[in-house]
Amino acid sequence: MARFVYADNAATTPVSREVIEAMMPCFESEWGNPSSPHSMGISAKDMLDDARERIAAVLGCTAGEIYFTSCGTESDNWAIRGAAMRMKAKGRTHIVTSKIEHHAVLHTCKALEKEGFEVSYVGVDEYGVVDLDELRSLVTEKTALVAIMFANNEIGTIEPIEEIVEIAHAKGALMFTDAVQAVGNVDIDLSKLRVDMLALSGHKLHAPKGIGLLFIRKGIVINNLIEGGGQEKRKRGGTENLPYIVGLARALELAKENMKYLPEVARKRDRLISALTKIPYSSLNGHPTKRLPGLVNIGFEFIEGESMLLWLDMKGICASTGSACSSASLDASHVLLAIGVPHEKAHGSLRLSISKDTTDEDIDYIIENVAPIVEKLRNMSPLWEDVVKKETANK
Repeated sequence: MARFVYADNAATTPVSREVIEAMMPCFESEWGNPSSPHSMGISAKDMLDDARERIAAVLGCTAGEIYFTSCGTESDNWAIRGAAMRMKAKGRTHIVTSKIEHHAVLHTCKALEKEGFEVSYVGVDEYGVVDLDELRSLVTEKTALVAIMFANNEIGTIEPIEEIVEIAHAKGALMFTDAVQAVGNVDIDLSKLRVDMLALSGHKLHAPKGIGLLFIRKGIVINNLIEGGGQEKRKRGGTENLPYIVGLARALELAKENMKYLPEVARKRDRLISALTKIPYSSLNGHPTKRLPGLVNIGFEFIEGESMLLWLDMKGICASTGSACSSASLDASHVLLAIGVPHEKAHGSLRLSISKDTTDEDIDYIIENVAPIVEKLRNMSPLWEDVVKKETANK
């Protein structure tokens, strides 16, 4: 029987036992509505307030700066659209983002273009690092918002967020970062990092799917995305998802505690990179050092990434070719195209995202299986046949 190795943590993570245990009282006894005035509601409100305080302590902000949402995508939409509409009243109708953002950001910006906003898409270098000189040239007094992700979800590159914040603020623009992949993998202290808004999602942190948050720094006002009752200080309507909020609080605490394991995760990541890039006609996508500790993206020429995933799955290895949110699309990755990977090569990428629970034996098993699968797929390709003929002729 094939070994099972889960190497797709960038897509989602299993809910941890500690998080499940933290949530259980909300299902069994503390199931009141936090907005209800009776004892059950008051008890639920106390749990909600406690979770918010604990999350703020982990992130280095105040409880009043935390707003709960359903996911990272909602947080991205709210931050971008809310800031754009608020700043429009000040005559600022320009948005700057990067070419490698998650589609939750890119599609929101495209929608705003149809509503009269101007959007500039800053380029990146061959490693996926935002071009700071180009960014400086794009941000003007008309810019409402700069929206740049903290770390890329496909190639793992970590962006120079501090410098990006300075560039945005120098022109009076707001700065928002999608930190869905970064939180738990990078030390983030919002008392020091001067972003105006930050988004995260619970299911990347061993909390359930369906819970996220948006940090909005005190003094920053953006328009509402969801109207309703008085929840979240009247900024985001809808009964609070108390069990998942409590789960998120515990997940963030555990993520902070588990950061001590990240150097070991990075060691295993580097083992993967070293072994897989020894395969002929393969290369690392993303920055060689400024990257998330558990994320590897390797490009293999002359194969289709989707076929490789099927073969890996038959061996019990769960992986991806890029963002899970784009898995239904047959288009080449916009991230790989933005860093200069040719269209015909962009289809042959493999994303492996590991965690502290990934063992050295798991790494060995991945390494043992990828090379034979690549060879098998290449032997079916007429393009590879041409390569072999040329190499034989040149000997």
